[in-house]
Amino acid sequence: MAETKGGPIAAGDVESVPRKSSWKYIGPGIVVAATGVGAGDLVATLIAGSNFGYTLLWAAVIGCVVKISLAEAAGRWHLSTGRTLFEGWASLGRWTTWFFVAYVVVWGFAYGAAAMSSSGLPLQALFPDVMDLKWWAVLTGVVGLVFVWFNKYDVFEKVMTVLVGVMFVVTVYLAVRVTPNLGDAVAGLLPVLPDEKDSVLNTLGLIGGVGGTITLAAYGYWVNAKGWTNTGWMKVMRLDNRVAYVTTGIFVVAMLFVGAELLHSANVALASGDKGLVQLSGILEKEYGTATSKLFLIGFFATSFTSLIGVWHGVSLMFADFVEHYRKSRAGVDGGARSGAEVASGARERSLPFRAYLLWLTFPPIVLLFQGQPFRLIIIYGVLGAAFMPFLALTLIWLLNSARTPAEWRNGWVSNGMLVIAGLLFLVLCVKQITDQDWSSFF
Repeated sequence: MAETKGGPIAAGDVESVPRKSSWKYIGPGIVVAATGVGAGDLVATLIAGSNFGYTLLWAAVIGCVVKISLAEAAGRWHLSTGRTLFEGWASLGRWTTWFFVAYVVVWGFAYGAAAMSSSGLPLQALFPDVMDLKWWAVLTGVVGLVFVWFNKYDVFEKVMTVLVGVMFVVTVYLAVRVTPNLGDAVAGLLPVLPDEKDSVLNTLGLIGGVGGTITLAAYGYWVNAKGWTNTGWMKVMRLDNRVAYVTTGIFVVAMLFVGAELLHSANVALASGDKGLVQLSGILEKEYGTATSKLFLIGFFATSFTSLIGVWHGVSLMFADFVEHYRKSRAGVDGGARSGAEVASGARERSLPFRAYLLWLTFPPIVLLFQGQPFRLIIIYGVLGAAFMPFLALTLIWLLNSARTPAEWRNGWVSNGMLVIAGLLFLVLCVKQITDQDWSSFF
């Protein structure tokens, strides 16, 4: 019997997958774009624009191309093998499982507080006399929990699409409003480094930073959750993935325009972190009026909240898959190529581990909102976060060049080249992040 959402093809069945890629199937790409671009990414791009003008526009574009390669590789693994990415990691040895568990536990605890705080900031700025930032943060976390808990992927995708629409309208409007210098923007596509100290590392940071998180690994899970579980959906997935990072590119370029025109020309320095966006709203109010400032804060909220619910859903899916794989391995059962189909069925979203990790992302981090983040936790969080992207790139190279992947869908020279570049890029950034930590105070 045909499975219209892209499940396994029955014998003689040719209608269960589309004959060609089509815009009407787009979905997981929108989700990964919305989740991957958070408020911190917008601040980093604004600061790059304010410091260097249009000089690093080319780096932002290259960053999007690198992420296309990583997400495509993750999606290709899921579709060509029928297995989830965690199953692939587990086949490489127990070390991958230990790294993943440490990462999702420590990273999830610290990220939960950061995501809630980031989502609460624009709400406090929009409604300053209602309640304190901490309570706005708690509210957004609980709302995200309830939304993901009671809704399956289809509804989740629709809400994310609406919020991406809000982000798109706001960022493009601001880019047009500041009247970008198109001649300088075109010149910024030439690969030139700023003539300043640490310009290489700043450039690498911009290439690797925007849209580069665990959500790239979650993309394959969202592909399965959409109902795409076999190679008949490969062309659709690749179109969907390109849409994701073209969308990301538009966000990045638009905010770099704002940084270059509004901040660089006036020699205005933004504060680092999410509070820089609140500062920007004040600058926009002085330059263009209250309506533009409020519109920006709405876009700021959409950007932060999509990252929150995206992680609440995507990383919970990954955690649920880890627990199911661990349970089966303990019982001596091989999940075979059924794990992708199980994600597509919605079984993971209804599972106890999925909901347990949702609770972990929401309630323990509330303690950090009220008491501050312990110094040692922040160092461990920074190291694990920096290590994840090289881990993802290098394990994808390993998996997609081995017999674990059907020969037809293994990496070609272009894919290998892009993944090697991504792996080296993120390895350099990882080493820089580790060496920048205050280890003397850690012990």
